[in-house]
Amino acid sequence: MAQRHLDPTDRPTAEVVTAHALEGYLRAQATEFLRALRLHRVTGGSSAGGADGAVDAARALRRSARRISGSLHTFRPLLDPGWAEEMRPELAWLSDTLGLEHAYESRLERLLLALHRLSGAAVFPAQAVTAAAVAAADPGAAGRAGGAAPVPPRAAPDHGGGPPVPAPAPERGNLTVGAAKAGALLERQLTLARTRAHSTALQALGSARFHAVADKVAVLASEVPLTPAAATTDPSPLAAAARERLTDAVAALPLITAGRPYNAEALVHGLSPGPSPHPQDGPWHQVRLLLRLHRYAREALYADGAPVDVRLVAAGQALDRHRDAAEAAGAAAQAARTPRIAPATAYALGVLHADQRHEVEAARFAFQRAWQKQTVDVP
Repeated sequence: MAQRHLDPTDRPTAEVVTAHALEGYLRAQATEFLRALRLHRVTGGSSAGGADGAVDAARALRRSARRISGSLHTFRPLLDPGWAEEMRPELAWLSDTLGLEHAYESRLERLLLALHRLSGAAVFPAQAVTAAAVAAADPGAAGRAGGAAPVPPRAAPDHGGGPPVPAPAPERGNLTVGAAKAGALLERQLTLARTRAHSTALQALGSARFHAVADKVAVLASEVPLTPAAATTDPSPLAAAARERLTDAVAALPLITAGRPYNAEALVHGLSPGPSPHPQDGPWHQVRLLLRLHRYAREALYADGAPVDVRLVAAGQALDRHRDAAEAAGAAAQAARTPRIAPATAYALGVLHADQRHEVEAARFAFQRAWQKQTVDVP
């Protein structure tokens, strides 16, 4: 496998790219949207296997909506301006609404697994937490049955009759006790948020607003509202402009800070009284958005004929990890602000927050390494 430096938006063939490529791409994405909508209607009310099918359909709807919206943003000069400006915010609303439930579910799983890892217990002591102990961690949850968070257990090591395992350090023991209560608190908060997001998504899919979006996407599947000049306009400069916006945003990132193993400022701000997101995270989230727009522009122009850019793949994965860890850290910090929680619970949540901020820094470093490769694999 040879490697050569290559502009990610270079044409893989000598053919001139026209707006017909964009037209075909938008039609294909609209068709995928309608296919996912049909699947959701079929599986959404099914009693057998409907849940998994509905999840897949919602994911496909989000995928198509993001690509259509991103293409409308990048190639706006080639499309009817009124139609594009009306469609973009509606598609963004739909994608965000459908993604909230999955985001809360993934965030809870990530945080509970991190608590399990940090506690160092062979089996997470969720069963030992009584309803009274949970009420001490969060007085507002005294009426909830069960009390403890269902944390996936880690298999206990088989010592085969060998020497006894040393007792954990006092700090680790304190963390184990606090982690059980912290897990219960996070489970309640994020499960409630997930339930609300699920209800919101169902309401959105049954609303007149969504049906109006679906009707416009159905028209898009057969007719793309291009401008009269689009037929003779090369869309490649618009894709190149999306690439330049991404390059400029990456250049503005503090990559030197991202190379450090410890970023104390991020930890201090995350546990401050203010619930706003950390200011360091905003530019990285913006780069993730611009990277996605750049990828969609490449898909629109070249479909399956684009060269494989391993840098974009690795960089996108690192930014996804960054987003997940940053949001998980924010959820831990928000839980730590719950009034009247036990000191051990607050301690465990603080350790959890620090752990996720370290994951943020690791993701930034991984992005830095991936981006600086600047190579594309060529067969």
